[in-house]
Amino acid sequence: MAGKSSANPKLRIKKGDEVIVISGKDRGKKGDVLKVVPSTRRVLVQGVNMVKRHTRPTSASPGGIIEKEAFLDISNVAHIDPKQDKPTRVGYRFLENGRKVRYAKLSGEVIDV
Repeated sequence: MAGKSSANPKLRIKKGDEVIVISGKDRGKKGDVLKVVPSTRRVLVQGVNMVKRHTRPTSASPGGIIEKEAFLDISNVAHIDPKQDKPTRVGYRFLENGRKVRYAKLSGEVIDV
């Protein structure tokens, strides 16, 4: 994998961000990011890429078929622009007080609050 460092890859998507799936079977679906795994470049998005898991009954759970989210590759999701509600790329800029924030390149709106 040329150009990708597995030690600390720079990701622009964080937990809690609202994203849209841009490719795959769930293309066009929107959801919030539940978990990000930087080492494998995967994200877990709420309500997207649902899979069925057959579980055995235990003392804690009755078992049966449970539907839950599976991980997606980070390249298959994009941020949603806060103003225009469209997929956008993310950039970084510094505010007047010196704080570094992420912003949507489509509208220039700051993503970090």
